[in-house]
Amino acid sequence: MSAAGARHVPSPAGPAWGQWVGRFLARVVWDTHVTGAERVPRSGPVVLAANHITLLDGPLLVGAAPRPLHVLVKTELFRGPLGLVLRAAGQIPVDRANGRPALQSALGVLRRGGAVGIFPEGTRGRGTVEQVRAGAAWLAVNGGAPVVPVAILGTRSTGESAHGLPELRRDLVVEFGDPIDVGADGLSRREAIDHAAASLRSALSELLVTAQARTGVELPADDPRSTA
Repeated sequence: MSAAGARHVPSPAGPAWGQWVGRFLARVVWDTHVTGAERVPRSGPVVLAANHITLLDGPLLVGAAPRPLHVLVKTELFRGPLGLVLRAAGQIPVDRANGRPALQSALGVLRRGGAVGIFPEGTRGRGTVEQVRAGAAWLAVNGGAPVVPVAILGTRSTGESAHGLPELRRDLVVEFGDPIDVGADGLSRREAIDHAAASLRSALSELLVTAQARTGVELPADDPRSTA
C-alpha cells in the first residue's frame, strides 16, 4: 500500500501536549473567546465539526476544545518540520483524493473513546458551510458518536489570504453548539449518514448565524477559491 493510502495510527498521547500548544496560540498569541465548551461530552467518542476559513482553524480548534483532540489535516501539511509536529501531536493526515484511510484512522480514535475534529466543508473558503461532505456524518454513524457543531470566526477577514494568519492578539471566536444525536432507527446505514450530514449542516449554519449576531465578528465576504 502506498504512503498516501496507508492508514495512519495517531499517537494516543500526542493530543495532550498538542492541546497545550493550541491553548497557547488561542489564548496568548491571539485573543480567543470560547463559548459553549460545556456542551462537549467530557468522555466517550465525539466528533467536533467546524467551519473552515483559514490555516489557523485547526490549531484553534485543538486549543479551544475542552478535551484532547485528533484533527484531520490535509496531507500536504505533513511535510518537513511541521509534519513532525503534527504527527507527534496525534493529528491525522487526510488525502482529499482518497480520504478513506484517514477516516478509518479517525474511526479507530472514536472506537477507543476519543475525540475527533473535522472540517466537513473539506477545504478553506468563506466558512458558510453551504456544502458539507459526508465524512463527519460517516464517522459519527459508524463510530456511534454524537456530533458537536463548532463555529469559528475571525481567523480571516474580507480581503485577507486563506493561507495567511491574522494579526497578533486579534479577537477570535470559537462557539460550540449542542451535540447532535445521529441515531436514526429504521434507516439504512447510507440513509443514516445522509440524515446526519443534513442535520449537521443545518445546525452548523444556524450556529454560525447566531454566533455572528452575538459577537459582531463576521465571516469574510469574499471566497478565496474564486480568485485562486
